[in-house]
Amino acid sequence: MLKNNLRYAFLLLLFIVVGCAKRGSITGGLKDTIAPVLKASYPENFSKNFKGNEIKLVFDENIKLKNLNKQLIISPPMKNEPLILPTTASKTITIKIKDTLQANTTYSFNFGQSIADNNEGNPFNQFKYVFSTGDYIDSLSLDGIVKSAYDKEIESFVSVMLYDVNDTFNDSIVYNENPRYVTNTLDSLKTFRFDNLKAGKYLLVAMKDYNSNNKYNPKTDKIGFSKEFITVPNDTIYELELFKETLPFKIFKPSQASGNRLLVGYEGNVNSAAVSPKIVLKNNNDLLSTIITKFPKKDSLQIWYKPIKVDSLNLAVAKDKYETNFTFKIKDQKKDTLSISPIQTSTIKFRERFTLESSTPLIRVENSKINLINNARTEVVFTSEYDEFNQKLYFDFKKEPSENYTFTILPGALTDFFEKSNDTLTYKLNTTNTSDYGNLSVALENIKEFPVLIELTNIKGDVLASEYTEKNTTVEFNLIDPALYTLRAIYDTNKNKEWDAGNYLEKRQAEEVIYFSKDIDVRANWDVNQIFDLSIPYTPEPRKKTDKKNQN
Repeated sequence: MLKNNLRYAFLLLLFIVVGCAKRGSITGGLKDTIAPVLKASYPENFSKNFKGNEIKLVFDENIKLKNLNKQLIISPPMKNEPLILPTTASKTITIKIKDTLQANTTYSFNFGQSIADNNEGNPFNQFKYVFSTGDYIDSLSLDGIVKSAYDKEIESFVSVMLYDVNDTFNDSIVYNENPRYVTNTLDSLKTFRFDNLKAGKYLLVAMKDYNSNNKYNPKTDKIGFSKEFITVPNDTIYELELFKETLPFKIFKPSQASGNRLLVGYEGNVNSAAVSPKIVLKNNNDLLSTIITKFPKKDSLQIWYKPIKVDSLNLAVAKDKYETNFTFKIKDQKKDTLSISPIQTSTIKFRERFTLESSTPLIRVENSKINLINNARTEVVFTSEYDEFNQKLYFDFKKEPSENYTFTILPGALTDFFEKSNDTLTYKLNTTNTSDYGNLSVALENIKEFPVLIELTNIKGDVLASEYTEKNTTVEFNLIDPALYTLRAIYDTNKNKEWDAGNYLEKRQAEEVIYFSKDIDVRANWDVNQIFDLSIPYTPEPRKKTDKKNQN
């Protein structure tokens, strides 16, 4: 009997232990997806006759501030930024105003997405605290869109400003003064909106303000502007195109790069349809013979001169109204020597010109001392062109499919500025089959004016092929590499065969660029016929936010 009781007691204890082991673990419940809620604000939001210097915002849970320096937009801007505390998680935000507020003015603090709950980071989207130092809250609004004047996509965080047009207004206000109102496109939008505006006349400006100081610096910032003043109230949806101005020409003190070459940095444009700078190198009053070329991939010029034994030289530069002079020491240094290098080392594409680069500038090219033969050792007719500014020698010839070519450049065919010439040079090239390439025919519709520059670019915006038309409405891109292309058209207003930026002070907009609405897939051995309606502007989609938590 006792054994049976012990057996039953043991089994009962076993069931209790197993039952406890099967109990589920404690979970945290459903994930919090609710944004913080503002419970109170002191003074109350949308208060009038604001007189204090401190604002308190009280939330229903602990919140944290994220990227406040980018997300918070205070309009009108304050000369001294307010102190916003705390920097750690808290239910209360305190704003301490450190500026003298303007009378009868509506102020807006737009926090963007900077306020989020502390646990899950749920943002309190576009929370705005508004108050007025006067008897009423301004309530007018203005909307618009910001685009890049040249690129397909626009950058994030573009500031948009309104400046009062009154008796003291002048165009230089964007360089020196804070705007009356400011807003921002933030990181996922290309549209902008002003709220709580006062009726009046304004200058409307967009700015990629890299210094975040609400002042335009042409050396670093991009700008877009409405050519005409705007009035509020107004139902117009304004479109602003952002561009980087070409700086006025300026040259910096030269440095000696070798025994026969100076290196000179510059700002602005030196190789355009505009007047080229006049550069004169002197030894006392003696004018020295020079050649001016571009230093590759840098805003610098190379000034080549014949070696001379002197202590110093003088450089004078003039362009339009700009003039400057430099006197500098000259040292005995190693001199540059002639060397030739090819751009293409094996396969040459049908759209390419065979190109040689010279280390020193050439002054003579004798085609009679250059021989081009094909695989059958038959001579091939060619022409040559030398680009002195870029120190490149181009050869044009008719290329046949699946062919081999040999360039032989005999001694003395190429002579440089220092009367040095080449030794024998031999270059072997080949072509592939035309079926390795594709053809694209673009039919242009609704062209406003000629000439038009049509460009094919890759996703980075690098130009891969271009055609210039002064009257034809069909443009052919034959024998191009198989690729996914972006297609754009440029109205070349000044007919210099390149895109030109605008100028704020001259009230000149950038040359108009129109992108085709989608990428064009050109495949090997394919013919693509594409209609491009230039009256339909490309409208980029808003950038989508990436959820980093879901990324692999």
